[in-house]
Amino acid sequence: MSSSRSWTTRPETGADIPVIRAVVRAAFPTSEEAALVDALRADPTAWIDGLSLVAVDEADRPVGYALLTRCHIGDGPALCLAPVAVRPEHQKSGAGTAAVRAGLRAAERLGEHHVVVLGHPEYYPRFGFARASAHGIGLTVDVPDEALMALTLDAAHPLPAGTVRYAAPFGI
Repeated sequence: MSSSRSWTTRPETGADIPVIRAVVRAAFPTSEEAALVDALRADPTAWIDGLSLVAVDEADRPVGYALLTRCHIGDGPALCLAPVAVRPEHQKSGAGTAAVRAGLRAAERLGEHHVVVLGHPEYYPRFGFARASAHGIGLTVDVPDEALMALTLDAAHPLPAGTVRYAAPFGI
């Protein structure tokens, strides 16, 4: 697939749940991330309807996925982007990028201001993420400094400093 493909994105539906599980399982070496999505979906303090986004193929089958759930930076509400997953045969096609961009737009429409991600420092800056430590944002566990990134969705609400508190299913 060409990286110039235009993907259709949409919020997940109930019918997508088993397909999303399959996408996430196929994208990662273990089933831990798929179990994490299930646990987050079951956690009313973490789950926000409309922030579980899929990129779909021509038959409306999800092939890419991005999930944003509630976390906090210090005492302030924020979102955590995780996981982002794409079926192996569709990786590097833009499906993941489309799902992430759709998720960030949906979060902005819901009035959310801040997003954190723990991920590949070569991938997430394309969405505007920058090193979280530059804003005084950290974790209670050791991770490579460049892997924890943050983004403000609204310049009128700069990133706050503080420790990221993830939803309980993350175990952090």
